Amino acid sequence: MNKTRSHNAVPGDPTDPSHLRTLRIAITAFFALDGFVFAGWVVRIPAIKEQTGASPSALGLALLGVSAGAVVTMMLTGRLCRRFGSHPVTVACAVLLSLSVALPPLTHSALALGAVLLVFGAAFGGINVAFNSAAVDLVAALGRPIMPGFHAAFSLGGMVGAGLGGLVAGSLSPTRHLLGITLIGLLVTAVAAPALLRHEPPPPLDRTAARPAREAGPQGSGRLDGRTRALVVVLGLIAGCTAYGEGALADWGALHLEADLNASPGVAAIGYSCFALAMTIGRLTGTTLLERLGRTTVLVAGGTTATAGMLLGSLAPSVWATLLGFAVTGLGLANIFPVAIERAGALAGPSGVATASTLGYLGMLLGPPAIGFMAEWFSLPTALTSVAVLAAFASIIAFATRHSAAK
Repeated sequence: MNKTRSHNAVPGDPTDPSHLRTLRIAITAFFALDGFVFAGWVVRIPAIKEQTGASPSALGLALLGVSAGAVVTMMLTGRLCRRFGSHPVTVACAVLLSLSVALPPLTHSALALGAVLLVFGAAFGGINVAFNSAAVDLVAALGRPIMPGFHAAFSLGGMVGAGLGGLVAGSLSPTRHLLGITLIGLLVTAVAAPALLRHEPPPPLDRTAARPAREAGPQGSGRLDGRTRALVVVLGLIAGCTAYGEGALADWGALHLEADLNASPGVAAIGYSCFALAMTIGRLTGTTLLERLGRTTVLVAGGTTATAGMLLGSLAPSVWATLLGFAVTGLGLANIFPVAIERAGALAGPSGVATASTLGYLGMLLGPPAIGFMAEWFSLPTALTSVAVLAAFASIIAFATRHSAAK
């Protein structure tokens, strides 16, 4: 089954194959840029903590600025995308993200750091909704489930950003490093932005099947019926359950290896790398899996795989079995978040992307502190099994709602 566009499309037509390829490259560039910028900031957190003199608790409150700015902005961005279009909003947020990442090294108190991180978080949340909305439009236009490829670009950008940050941390101050990231971000935006700003989002391949639940108000009112709104929330919960695992492993995986299994610091650091690399590989193969198996099978199988992997990763008595468990978890979780976001966007446009992204980001936000509380009450290995529980829950609700969503 080949759902490619007709070759009769003329250049400049939104359905022209070359136009769609150009849009795909440009959107991919913004996904990679987002991961690169965010990872560059994360690796300099220890140096900025020392610079500001913040206590661990004060730093924790300041870091909440990223999450607070993102969550508050996500719903607003959905409305901005409906009003101005996802392409201009993506470009505007990319500029703000690139500029704001240079601000944290200029602060000298936890309060000032929290304030600038609100701006950074707002840009981060905004661009995530905007470019996911643009990607949803392109997925509908191409008629192929290419959403995992965009999220693979985010993962690859993050790996490059983290690796580069590690290389320059000893030779460049946070100010120079993050200013360099600002310049790279602005350069990438300048190169990729014209492709988005010159062209309107392409129409869906099958116009009669596109967004059936939305009312046909002027410029897309975005009003949803109750059933569609409930399904979008369910998809957001699926995204949140999987993002919970990503946040938990990022913050607690290395500590589990070092504190519970006596791994060396170098080996412990490999834990999240195994997870992130496996997730990237899973996303690079996601389109093929979705075309062959369908959304429901990928969601259910992914949740089941992640459940098994995290049970192994949290309860195994050896370091290498734990590393294997982390990798299997990454493979299982890889495509659940992008599929949930894509489906929410197909059902409800930018509003659906904003709702599902907000719930997903809340899952990532709540994961690390929830693991911390459970580790105090029980133990860290027991606390990490909550990742497996939520992955299983995501699999169950994906199966239970299989008839409500297109396969």
